[in-house]
Amino acid sequence: MSGDVQEAIKRSLQTEKNAMLFYQYGAQQFKDAAARRTFELLSGEEREHAGHFYRIYKGKDIPSLEAFLASPPDNETSWLAAAKKSCGADLTEQKAMEIALEKEKNLEEALRDMAAKMNDPEVRAVYELNVRETHNHYLLIEAEYARIMKMVDESDMDTFVRE
Repeated sequence: MSGDVQEAIKRSLQTEKNAMLFYQYGAQQFKDAAARRTFELLSGEEREHAGHFYRIYKGKDIPSLEAFLASPPDNETSWLAAAKKSCGADLTEQKAMEIALEKEKNLEEALRDMAAKMNDPEVRAVYELNVRETHNHYLLIEAEYARIMKMVDESDMDTFVRE
């Protein structure tokens, strides 16, 4: 596998870690129990996604998945940094879900683009799996956002997210 592919896998691994940390932080901030459970679930799934990428990463600079996930966050690209910049210490369920919807949508597109570029079937399969799971995250967050915002119908989503 080329160095470029391995670098892409490493960046994807970092992105999954950033998402995991964002969901952990949100879950700790939330007062709403259902929203907290949703973010706890998403955090665990992002951890699984990181594991998928770790298994196909051939670099020697990450000794173990656990060590990598326990290391300090990459604040320059962190989802968490975006949340703190946007909200400070007051990360509400609404704002966290708006950030998550945007990040998951962008991540799905990026993963889809990466999958299309991968020649190795094993690597492409990991990216394609993560595309599907990221899309499912978006749908889960969208439904939870609709509940939090007390929307009658999810079609009301555009009105609230774009305000």
